[in-house]
Amino acid sequence: VQLQAFGGGLVQAGGSLRLSCAASGRTFNEYTVGWFRQGPGKEREFVAAIAWSGGRSYYADSAKGRFTVSRDNTKNTVYLQMNSLKPGDTAVYYCAAKRSGVGVMVENWYDYWGKGTLVTVSS
Repeated sequence: VQLQAFGGGLVQAGGSLRLSCAASGRTFNEYTVGWFRQGPGKEREFVAAIAWSGGRSYYADSAKGRFTVSRDNTKNTVYLQMNSLKPGDTAVYYCAAKRSGVGVMVENWYDYWGKGTLVTVSS
């Protein structure tokens, strides 16, 4: 599976962005997809994840109530809708995929990673 995240950009605090993670591979609908981010001077952290069927989603506390993860398996794409953005959300955002639905918040358990997309939130 090859992944590519895109949709980042510069946005003012309080604004919204929608990131997309496009995947290649016929079995994409068998994979859990997660979003991670790495802010300046910070370690990479979990943001959100969605099960292969789209029936379950998971969020970091920092994302709950503001971010929504969804997927369209017919388009091999997972989305991260980010609302009420804050300067602290500034980071490079990555999408990742794995077959297992266990440990969705654990970075090292993901098998495939895409190149990140930069999100910058200005105050």
